[in-house]
Amino acid sequence: MQPQDRARAALSTLFVADALAMPVHWFYNRHDILKAFPGGVQGFEAAPTYHPSSIMNLHSTSRGGRGGQGERQREVVGEVILKGKRAYWGQPNMHYHQGMQAGENTLNAHCARLLMRCLAAQAGEYQREAYAQAYIGFMTADPPAHGDTYAESYHRGFFANLDSGKTWERCAAVTHDTPSIGGLVSIAPLVFAERLRGTALDRVQQLCREHLFLTHPDDELARVCAAYVDLLDALLYRQDSQSALALIIATAQRSGIDLSALLARGRSDAEVVGGVFSSACYISGSWPSVLYLAARYLDNPLAGLQANCNVGGDNVHRGAVLGTLLGLVSGQVPGLFEQLVAQQAIASEISALVEQVPAPLS
Repeated sequence: MQPQDRARAALSTLFVADALAMPVHWFYNRHDILKAFPGGVQGFEAAPTYHPSSIMNLHSTSRGGRGGQGERQREVVGEVILKGKRAYWGQPNMHYHQGMQAGENTLNAHCARLLMRCLAAQAGEYQREAYAQAYIGFMTADPPAHGDTYAESYHRGFFANLDSGKTWERCAAVTHDTPSIGGLVSIAPLVFAERLRGTALDRVQQLCREHLFLTHPDDELARVCAAYVDLLDALLYRQDSQSALALIIATAQRSGIDLSALLARGRSDAEVVGGVFSSACYISGSWPSVLYLAARYLDNPLAGLQANCNVGGDNVHRGAVLGTLLGLVSGQVPGLFEQLVAQQAIASEISALVEQVPAPLS
C-alpha cells in the first residue's frame, strides 16, 4: 500500500473519530452515555442539550484553567474568541459542544484542518509563524469560523496572553492540563506532509516539537509526542509483511507499558480505560489508553472508535489520535466519513495535503 493512501485513510479517520465522540465528550459515567444513547454511540449523533458531567461553568472565561468567570473587564471567551458563545459558559450541565449537529467536528479538529490548509499552501512545508498567524485569524474571526461552543484551556490561555500584549511566540500558557492529549490532535498532518515531501525524520521531530510548544509547552507531553511521531512514521512506511501490532506493542514498551500482558488479561474496555488508565485528558492516562485501544481494535477500526466513545472521558481528543493510528493501519477511509457535515471540504483538504509528488526519502 502506498504511503499517500495510508495518510489519507489516517486523516479521514481522525475526523470521523472526533465527530463520533462529540456528543458524549467528557461524559465520565458510562451509565450516563447509555442513558443518553441506549446501546451506546454507534454512529454520528447531535450534541444533547443536557450534559451530566459538565463543569464548563467552572472553567475560566478570562484565561486558561479553572476559576472565576468575569474576572477581567475584557473576557477572552466571547470577546476575543468564541464570539457569541459566552452565555453558554455560566450555566450548569451545559454541553461543551452545545448545538452541534451530528457529524460536526470540534474545535481541535478544525485546528488540524487549519494546519492542513497551511501545509498544502506551502507544498507540505511547515512554517510556524504562518500557522500561528492563521490560528490567530481563525480563532478571532467574527462571526466564528467554526461551530463549537468550547475551547480547551490552551486556547483560552494563548489568547489571554495575546490580548495582554504578548507576541505570538510568547503566548503559550502553562496550566494543570497543559500535558493533555488535545496537544497531539494536529501532529499527524505535519508528520505526513513533511515525510511525504522527503524531510528527514529527525527534522520532522524537531518541527513537531516546535509546533507542540506553540500552545503546549510541556516536556512530558513532548516525550509522548516524539513516541507518537516515531509510531506514525513506522506505520506510514511499514512493509505489508510487517506487523502493525508489534510496532504498537514496542512503542508501549518504550513508554513503560506492558501492553501484551494487559491484552492477555481479557479485561473489558471500561476496566482498562477509566480503570487501569485514567479516561481524562491528561497524557499520563490518555496515551496508554490510545495504545491499548489501537492494539485491541486493529482489525475492526469502527468498533475501536465506538469503544473509545463509550468508555467516556476525553474521548474526542483521545479518539482523534486513536483514529489516526487505526486509519493508518487499515488504509481504508471509513464509511462514516461520507456523513461528516464538512465531508467535501475535508476530503479536498486531505487530497491537497497528501497528493504531493514525494521526494525520495534519505
